[in-house]
Amino acid sequence: MAVSIPETAASEASTKLPALTALKREFIWGVSTSSFQIEGATQEGGRGPSIWDTYCRDGEIKNHDTGDVACDHYHRYAEDVALMKALGVQAYRFSVAWPRLLPQGRGAINEQGLAFYDRLIDALLAAGIEPWLCLYHWDLPQALEDQGGWMSRESVVWFTDYATLVAKRYGDRVKRFATFNEPSIFSLFSRSLGKRDHSADDKLHRTIHHVNLAHGAAVDVLRALVPGASIGSIHNVQPILPSTPADAAAAELFGAYWNQAYPDPQFLGSYPEIMLPGIQPHLQPGDPERIHRPADWFGLNHYSPVYAKADPDAMMGFNWGDRPPGLPLTPIDWPINAPAFGETLLKVHKRYKLPIYVTENGYGSHDQPDASGAVVDPGRIGFLRDYIEAMDRAVAAGADVRGYFVWSLLDNFEWDSGYSVRFGLTYVDYNTLQRIPKTSFRWFAEAIKAARQG
Repeated sequence: MAVSIPETAASEASTKLPALTALKREFIWGVSTSSFQIEGATQEGGRGPSIWDTYCRDGEIKNHDTGDVACDHYHRYAEDVALMKALGVQAYRFSVAWPRLLPQGRGAINEQGLAFYDRLIDALLAAGIEPWLCLYHWDLPQALEDQGGWMSRESVVWFTDYATLVAKRYGDRVKRFATFNEPSIFSLFSRSLGKRDHSADDKLHRTIHHVNLAHGAAVDVLRALVPGASIGSIHNVQPILPSTPADAAAAELFGAYWNQAYPDPQFLGSYPEIMLPGIQPHLQPGDPERIHRPADWFGLNHYSPVYAKADPDAMMGFNWGDRPPGLPLTPIDWPINAPAFGETLLKVHKRYKLPIYVTENGYGSHDQPDASGAVVDPGRIGFLRDYIEAMDRAVAAGADVRGYFVWSLLDNFEWDSGYSVRFGLTYVDYNTLQRIPKTSFRWFAEAIKAARQG
């Protein structure tokens, strides 16, 4: 399946490619997505409900949007693989929907769901694109949530069995595996700052510890069952800055929970000291060793700095703080700070001493086609160029960064924001499901080509 990129897009975006001096030709360029955000077909092919289906049904999402159709990737995956081939990426990071493989989260296996990812993986390999498979991108089967979800230590067993199924089915073709995507986000915001559960902080600490144990167990399974596996986990790392000098302690605590609660025990063998009072009641003998398993790479998601304030009424004593006036912002009001991205790469490199793959970085906006039908997004191009150049400078300064994946290939379901926010290199018309490559699509394709030519 060939993809046609409008000539208007090519001429609009053919200048001002990133100036790169440090990235090697073998550097990996890719795009990322996640299952619930693009697949749709939530009630097809034997799939069971996830917690996000429940959130949508309960009206938790802006405009009452749902993931029922999303980008219809379940039926249109071949078209999306053709887009990736036209883009020229070497790798595609996607997630598997746990409830599509195991509708109840455990027990009976859904062959239709397994076969869908067979088709996707085979299509990627046929197109010369390496599949990077993430086991968990937030869509916990609702049946397991009903049994306690991540607050139950039994979740470690559930996840181990799920990882075993994935490894046995796809390990002959997939060698790159991530255990979790952004565990700090789905645990912290659902248990502390989020709307869905304002219960005691003990639930947050149980969740953190059980997810870490599940990570370690999954690493062992993948290592045992997939010869040549390259295994990592994906962490959202953002500078947490105090809104005022009086908020410094709150920012430090917020930063520990956001940036260190998972990578520290996974890659260094221990939790941040500031967290130990909450974690200690859930530690059992041998747990640190179960979590701290050999890893091959650090997946880093980064968008912008975060500002924090002390809030004695908040469950953990911190909350969102006011930003300094005059910051450059994306159309969805996220700060733009490419130098902070470069600094983050260097700090992660120094702290964890693992090869880094930037598995998400992108620009949210409200793109729409113009009168000619083209989707012109110069803001995204400028953002990507600045961040890629900051990454290149970090590599020149010593950071071991080996790949960069844009979020995202497609406009998609953006969690609580529904379809009101667009991060894609490709515009999706949610009425017709037509895919329209934006000017940033052509620009990124040319940037990859130039980088690979050296």
